[in-house]
Amino acid sequence: GDARKLYWQRVTNPGPASDFTAWTYTGQYSCVVAAAASLGAEVSIFWINSSKELRRIKSTDYGATWGSPELLDASPTTTIKGLAAAYKPNGDLAVFFADYSTLYVKKHAGGNWQAKSAWDKTTGILSGVGTVYDSDWNLLVAGQDTSDNYKLWSLVYGDGGDVTSGTWSALKEMASAPSGGDFEYTSPFLDKPDVYRSLHVEKFSGTELYNRPFWSHTILDTDFVDSLWHEPVPLNLSTEYGLAIAHHGDYCWLTSPSGVWRAAMAEQSLNLTGDVMSVGLEAHPNGGGLTVELRNDDGRYATPGSGALSVLDRGCQLELGIGYVTSQGNEISAGPAFRLESFEHTSGRGKACLVLHAENAWRLTEDWRARHQFRWNKDSDEMSVKDILGFILARAGLKLEAKSQSTVVTGYYPDFTIHPGNRGSDIIGKLLSFVPDVLFLEGHKAYLVNPQSSDSSVYSYGQGHAIFEGCYRTGAWNINRVQVEGFDPAESESIIVDSFEWDQVERLHDRLVQVEDRNLDTVARAGERGEAFLREAEIKSVGGMIRIPVNCGQQLYDVVDITDIRAGLSSAKRRVVTVVMTYQPQQGKYEQRLLLGAV
Repeated sequence: GDARKLYWQRVTNPGPASDFTAWTYTGQYSCVVAAAASLGAEVSIFWINSSKELRRIKSTDYGATWGSPELLDASPTTTIKGLAAAYKPNGDLAVFFADYSTLYVKKHAGGNWQAKSAWDKTTGILSGVGTVYDSDWNLLVAGQDTSDNYKLWSLVYGDGGDVTSGTWSALKEMASAPSGGDFEYTSPFLDKPDVYRSLHVEKFSGTELYNRPFWSHTILDTDFVDSLWHEPVPLNLSTEYGLAIAHHGDYCWLTSPSGVWRAAMAEQSLNLTGDVMSVGLEAHPNGGGLTVELRNDDGRYATPGSGALSVLDRGCQLELGIGYVTSQGNEISAGPAFRLESFEHTSGRGKACLVLHAENAWRLTEDWRARHQFRWNKDSDEMSVKDILGFILARAGLKLEAKSQSTVVTGYYPDFTIHPGNRGSDIIGKLLSFVPDVLFLEGHKAYLVNPQSSDSSVYSYGQGHAIFEGCYRTGAWNINRVQVEGFDPAESESIIVDSFEWDQVERLHDRLVQVEDRNLDTVARAGERGEAFLREAEIKSVGGMIRIPVNCGQQLYDVVDITDIRAGLSSAKRRVVTVVMTYQPQQGKYEQRLLLGAV
């Protein structure tokens, strides 16, 4: 509505009381797209106008004064839907622009502008690009693929970090919507205040139409090229042109033509230790939780979520450290983290309490639902079972690490589809059914373990570490024969492989499970699947429990050895499959119950 005039704004020491209404006209008009980048005192504003000219103005004093416009290059067309730029710490600079279906880069290095170059991808029309530099130029690109499906991709233009200088990584999908629908993605922006953080606009043109910004971030301690992103989350705003993100000092900033927002980056915390009256913790293969009872006799926790207790609210992270008083003083082991789901005030019998109810990270996988379809390995090996697990866990905000792993989990590439609405925990369960590996979650990490009968014990109970109570069960295997049917595409015929535990068959006759999976295209793979089922049955055939003084370092799936002469056990190996901890100081109780399985 203003002839596409280009304005800039400079606010020194910005804050909540700052005036963001004053704009200065650059004298430039008919601007199709614009972008800005800075390094220290140097600030550059770029734009492409309707004459296809790529231009820049530069300031070397934080935007107080500006030089004359420079003509840098020309775009092939005026169908420009994205422009982004980022400095390298040494002062080099790269400008990216999306012209129809081609992404171009123009670099300034060693004091000179280089000729623009095009990427090596084939897509449909592009609708936006955002970038941030961190060893490479890392990008988000919005647009359509060659089938006109709408996509949001991550991409790296190499500078010798994770990607060879001057080359492009593969496009990796972050979001998708089908062609012919009412959804599309535009206006991606990127920054790295701590991890990589992104914003983009999801545009819906149906009833009721909206232009809604979504935010996401990469998983801690992962690289941009891994493309492990949290599921994008909507913001309660509407903006057609997106939200630019930047950070400085202690704050992260979002800006649009109509608003400015900031958030403190410093972590807020509240120490509850002195008010804890009891703690209950449970961790098992598919879940776990934490219950904490806090004293509230004087009303100190009357209003959680407000005032001095603002950080103590639903959705906050509870971190539990457990330990002992030793000759060295209070020694604490950093324990798992939980998400607060609810709290309740209780009163009666002469006391008042605030009870916190939190759940571990399995709840995050249960809450996550696929927003659109994903499919891997249809025509070629793209992602192994481990890779797909890492992708799904990242969508729920979790990082996958391996304490041990099978060759199957890294070498099996099933034709695997996730449908809209599929639950994360169900998808994980399906993937784990393909492999002998198991998974346990602590804090914001998921750990793969390949349980082997030859695994060594990591701790001993019954001698140096007392056992208050124990019970030990040995049972029959619930499965002792697995018949797996696969398909050999080369021979166009079925593959059938039987796996047996003959000792159990001879005792109990065969207890059969039949498995059909056309992804299993060799006898070896079919046999591995059968052995994985038998291995799980073996672990479950042995059970029991020991009640012990707390072991601060005990983890799920650890192998321990137990000496309990009363039960006839001497250094008997067992695998820990559930950990329950109770802390009730008024009853003098500080103990764990470990549920056991076979090694």
